[in-house]
Amino acid sequence: MPSPRLRTEAATYGVVLSDEQVAQFDAYARLLGQWSERVNLVSDASEDVVERRHFLESIALGAALRERELLRPDSGVIDVGSGAGFPGVVLKLVWSSLRLTLLEATGKKTAFLDALVGALGLSDVTVRTGRAEELAHEAGLRGAFDLAVARAVAPLPALLELTLPFVRTGGRVAAVKGSRAAAELAASRLALDALGARALAMPLRVPGPPQRIIVAVKQRETPSEYPRRTGVPQKQPL
Repeated sequence: MPSPRLRTEAATYGVVLSDEQVAQFDAYARLLGQWSERVNLVSDASEDVVERRHFLESIALGAALRERELLRPDSGVIDVGSGAGFPGVVLKLVWSSLRLTLLEATGKKTAFLDALVGALGLSDVTVRTGRAEELAHEAGLRGAFDLAVARAVAPLPALLELTLPFVRTGGRVAAVKGSRAAAELAASRLALDALGARALAMPLRVPGPPQRIIVAVKQRETPSEYPRRTGVPQKQPL
């Protein structure tokens, strides 16, 4: 069961967790531990690491975005490369009125996400299996979201190509980056210009090594040729 620290630390970000939410996080941690015995969902599924590195960091991200009104209660959010559901499912647990889509290329991971959504009783959550390079060209997904979020998916120039096509003009991409945040942002100048966006960095207040949130604001429609075919954004970044 999550330690009292989850509730206490969440409160430092202005997030007050109810008993029901704490129980949902408990169920999340238990299911993650069970599935991690046969599916590689996270590098360390121990309760302390899951609570500190995944639950609390995702809460911190959501709180920072809410503070700047980049995450609104009724936002349509897509979590690209969702993996074990971080940060998307955590955002949904805390801000339940979000409309969430979880996008993951690995079938075993989307099977976990489907089981998780069912176990937690979440509504307005869609799980999709597939590559961003392909699904970002799908009519029902392209330009359909207010916000795209991602953690540890790809270097920023490639990540922007994989995420910006999903958000509407005026929408945002929020990506968590570590010590190389400034360098990745500098390397993304050409990608931002090609994809029709501008970006800035802001601090993510979490314990441990410094982390930043890169926020890209979509200023115009992304040209139809982006994202390029599978694998190209990573191999030949803009």
